[in-house]
Amino acid sequence: MIGESSHRRPLNIWPGFVDALAALLMVMVFVLMLFTLGQFVLNDSLNSKNRALSQLEIDIRSLSEMLSVAEDRSESLSQYLDETSRERDQTQLKLNESIAALNTRIDEIEGLRSDVNALMNLRDELQDEVVALASSLEQSQQQTTIQSELSTEAQAQVLLLNRQLSGLRDQLTKVSNALDITTTDVETRDAEIADLGKRLNLALADKVEELTAYRSDFFGQLKQALGDNPNLRVEGDRFVFQSELLFESASATLGSQGRDQVQKLVGVLLDVSDDIPANIDWVLRIDGHTDERPISSPDFPSNWELSTARALSIVKYMIQLGIEPKRLAPTGFGPYHPLIRAQTDAAFAANRRIEIKLTSR
Repeated sequence: MIGESSHRRPLNIWPGFVDALAALLMVMVFVLMLFTLGQFVLNDSLNSKNRALSQLEIDIRSLSEMLSVAEDRSESLSQYLDETSRERDQTQLKLNESIAALNTRIDEIEGLRSDVNALMNLRDELQDEVVALASSLEQSQQQTTIQSELSTEAQAQVLLLNRQLSGLRDQLTKVSNALDITTTDVETRDAEIADLGKRLNLALADKVEELTAYRSDFFGQLKQALGDNPNLRVEGDRFVFQSELLFESASATLGSQGRDQVQKLVGVLLDVSDDIPANIDWVLRIDGHTDERPISSPDFPSNWELSTARALSIVKYMIQLGIEPKRLAPTGFGPYHPLIRAQTDAAFAANRRIEIKLTSR
């Protein structure tokens, strides 16, 4: 047995080693391929990131330039607003002085008119006395003509009447001259008042135009904040909400959707009100409207009470959100100002509305 074992062929492990080495080499080649592929994908992703980063840097530079331009414009606008504010304050000061002068002139003219009336009454009285004296003198002269001889007493009476008549005529002339002068002065003052009135109207028109610009800004921002909603629209100088957007039927209690809309409105109003100059006495008018179909309930005996209660409900909620009460004016119009005069459901829906108007007090 031992001899047979010694004559066996030795164990050859080389083929197995070659197979293992080949397998290991294939694995390494596969790993290298995966690494190369991953490297390629990573490089491509990195290049994409670099390109995106470069584009982002370009966009940032562009935005920075736009921001710089916007800041320059904002600074220019601020300077322009400061100059405009100073000019407006000067105009307001001149306007106040003109109004004070106008009131003084009006008081003076009222005094002059009183003097004119007194002089006219005095002139009428003097004319009556002159007529009476002239009649008396004429009668005396007729009597003296009839008599063949005048007595001393009659001659003295005639002379006295002539002197009184002459004095009254002189006094009447002075009164007439004074009346003419006073009338001319009154006419001059009236012309000055008319000129001051025109200037006052122009100044008030400027105030209205200035408030109109802020109203346009308010409506524009409000439209953007509330979004595209068929139940919201602009009618002239008013922003109109359909009642169904804010209230339940026959109710004056704001729903959750209505509160959201009012919150957005108040946010825009607070932003715009910061830019409105303090010398513009503005108010936000809340007008409630209903359709013409009658309502009768313990809370609302008529549509008038319902429209007023709805406007007041919105105003109270705005006050809770930070709007000053003096800037709010609730008004109820009931069914008496319809947009559409027709007996249809569409007309009724259009007439049930809340109108918001930014105006001066």
